[in-house]
Amino acid sequence: MYEHHSKPLLSRKLFVKRLVGHFTLAFSTLLLSLGIGIAGYHFTEGLSLIDSILNASMILGGMGPVDLLKTPAGKLFASAYSLFSGIIFLAAAGIIIAPIAHRLLHKMHLSNGEEK
Repeated sequence: MYEHHSKPLLSRKLFVKRLVGHFTLAFSTLLLSLGIGIAGYHFTEGLSLIDSILNASMILGGMGPVDLLKTPAGKLFASAYSLFSGIIFLAAAGIIIAPIAHRLLHKMHLSNGEEK
């Protein structure tokens, strides 16, 4: 997926294309996770779709739920979804940072005069 350290630095155009691909993957992952949260709140707590969207997006963003949870199933779902959301948020950040970090490290490696 990434060029080997012995290869030249990727052109700016291809790097931007790689960044767009990583942003798309991260955004898709977050949207899928949001969909899971929306469905979970809607079916376990019986919340309307707009309230489910609000609760799921607040959990996914790290802010916490808005509505008071009433059912045991809803509380268990919210607990699992909170842990899941924390991991997904970190994974999405890693997906976005990976090509930037790789380019920076590759550039530093080339600047050390080890270019072939």
